[in-house]
Amino acid sequence: MALVWVPSMMRDLTRGQDRVHAPGETVAEVLDALEKTYPGFKDRLLVQGQLAPGIMATVDGKRALRGLQQQVAEESEIRFLPTMAGG
Repeated sequence: MALVWVPSMMRDLTRGQDRVHAPGETVAEVLDALEKTYPGFKDRLLVQGQLAPGIMATVDGKRALRGLQQQVAEESEIRFLPTMAGG
């Protein structure tokens, strides 16, 4: 199962856990599994079925360029991070 790092603002959903495991072959499948265990998880990250503006996913330390369709391996680590704007 993939290891998901839980953003601090979402730890109320995971009873304070900063990391949780969930099955899935894509980021979307992992989120679906997390939603079953921790209701409300997807509501905090998604808008109309896509990652909310200002949030990006990383898989194994690399930006998930395919977004929710990014492939996930059994031992992958997933993080949801705020995007950075430059200027």
